[in-house]
Amino acid sequence: MANIRELLVETRSYPAPAAIAADANVTAEAWAEAAADPVAFWEKAAERLDWHERWHTAHTWEPALRPDGSLQPPKAEWFAGGKLNVAVNCVDRHVDAGNGNKVAYFFEGEPGDTRTITYADLQREVAKAAHALTELGIGPGDRVVVYLPVIPETTIITLAIARVGAVHSLVFGGFSAEALRFRIEDTGAKLLVTSDGQFRRGKAVGVKAQSDEAAADQPTLEHVLVVRRTGEENVPWTEGRDVWWHDVVDRQPEVHEAEFFDAEHPLFIIYTSGTTGKPKGLVHTGGGYLAQTSWSHWAIFDIKDDDVYWCTADLAWVTAHTYAIYGPLSNGVTQVMYEGTPDTPRPGRHFDIIEKYGVTIYYTAPTLIRTYMTWFSQGIPAEFDFSSIRLLGSVGEAINPEAWMWFRDNIGAGTAPIIDTWWQSETGSAIMAPLPGVTTLKPGSVSRALPALSTRVVDEAGDDVAPGSGGYLVVEGTWPSMARTVWGNPQRYLDSYWARFADRGFFFSGDGGKADADGDMWVLGRVDDVINVSGHRLSTIEIESSLVAHPLVGEAGVTRGTDATTGEAIVAFVVPSRELTDADDIAATLRAHIAHEIGPIAKPRDIVVVPDLPKTRSGKIMRRLLGDIIDGRPLGDVTSLQDSTVPGLIAQIVSERAPQHRPQELSAP
Repeated sequence: MANIRELLVETRSYPAPAAIAADANVTAEAWAEAAADPVAFWEKAAERLDWHERWHTAHTWEPALRPDGSLQPPKAEWFAGGKLNVAVNCVDRHVDAGNGNKVAYFFEGEPGDTRTITYADLQREVAKAAHALTELGIGPGDRVVVYLPVIPETTIITLAIARVGAVHSLVFGGFSAEALRFRIEDTGAKLLVTSDGQFRRGKAVGVKAQSDEAAADQPTLEHVLVVRRTGEENVPWTEGRDVWWHDVVDRQPEVHEAEFFDAEHPLFIIYTSGTTGKPKGLVHTGGGYLAQTSWSHWAIFDIKDDDVYWCTADLAWVTAHTYAIYGPLSNGVTQVMYEGTPDTPRPGRHFDIIEKYGVTIYYTAPTLIRTYMTWFSQGIPAEFDFSSIRLLGSVGEAINPEAWMWFRDNIGAGTAPIIDTWWQSETGSAIMAPLPGVTTLKPGSVSRALPALSTRVVDEAGDDVAPGSGGYLVVEGTWPSMARTVWGNPQRYLDSYWARFADRGFFFSGDGGKADADGDMWVLGRVDDVINVSGHRLSTIEIESSLVAHPLVGEAGVTRGTDATTGEAIVAFVVPSRELTDADDIAATLRAHIAHEIGPIAKPRDIVVVPDLPKTRSGKIMRRLLGDIIDGRPLGDVTSLQDSTVPGLIAQIVSERAPQHRPQELSAP
């Protein structure tokens, strides 16, 4: 199969600011140190943690390809023989070091309620929650499913689960009962932690009834622990199974004696999401995951003692596991936690919070950045103060170069480095990202692999493709924070990630990528989203980036449609950056723009003007769902989307088009 074709070439670059470079946590020497002995490099990273017992073997690896040529699920171990407690490393050791009065979280509720939680407060609350878990029969190895909004109790119970050696699986509070039920069944959970309700876009929404639907007739489930968040009346209740948080947790002792667990003891199970196939429960273990998570957070965000750090991801996503719970807390950082949506009660809610708490590092998703570009198309009002910002971060999917520039210019005062990170639930922590005191940044590039890591762009045979050519993005070698298996299904772990390039030993990410002449990497999106037009394999991400660069476009989602002539056709769904007038021939304008910027081969067959795009709760555009809409296939369950009404609205717009008139603009009446 041909390589993914290069469409865009970015020439802008921005060296590391001198002030950051002068005092950076990590310098350029880190790559040479890591290359000389990668395992020793990770041992040094692990030594940043507190270990109850030191490991006897730093790393062992049994690859997927056996010597006889057969395949097996690979097996990695890091820091074998070492014992530690993850929660102690995230909380207790900071209190013991005299930093108990340092703020761990500034919590901002969507309705405007606030809490300030110090590390000493957090230690007491985690201790009480740990005792409560023991009272409810939870011990080492037991699974606990957590179905809560972004509130302090979510972090508290997560740390408490880790503290007693149980295994947590966090589920986004907006997921359907069906999705929650699957996770309870698949993990064999003994406990579900949920709430009476949650606040969403200014309204209190009940949650307990949905939790009960998921929990019904689950043979392993013994209790449901319920946090009172919204004060819902007539909360459905099952006596003997359900217990209130304030009844069982609040009365517990404030001191808890921690046990210590093997480095390879499971810490959590996190499920992949997608429009097709059963989600995969990826298993992460305590020692290797925390060592790499802690180091990478400290390194890529150049963490300082006085930072106020904010990762905006929902706590159920791996982004927040790594860079809003375990990474920041292990580094003793002060964080912001916000419960609600960025447009409640007004589009500038995040900007208000940045100013209120003096946020210095703001880590968010490209989807939100592009949304800001539509909300503030006339410029951000002068009332907002971003002077505290020193670093920005991007996560979730590839960021379009123009969105990158907007983010830097408008939120970062034209100077703040953007830490554009590439990683996955499977990798556990960042694999590629710039180092702010070292890297010359290019808009839209994730820079290159971090020290002791290696990524490549290869063809079907696993051979490197030429610079500038697109191919399969793989990770070479192993790393401490990698998922160890798929829960209950090691064969699926092999088949999904290791079998394809077993002869080379590569981890297959499922993403496409390209490396430029300097060796900097560009993520081209999921290889499933690549469009094959008359034999040319085109990246949806690059076409979207070209569209977003046009002033008429705020957001864009590109997918494939079935075409009798070319096999597959490009279909672009665009959200305008402003209200369109009758004089705006957006279809002709954008097709001409694409032809000029990329070439005629990349011109969309259809351009559909829509009010919004279907996105997951983590902000990723569901391009395959757009493809289902354009080809008239059933949509299936859409309850996991940010707004489940969007696909239906888009489908209505598409159904009203006249198929015999192409190319054309398709828009709402």
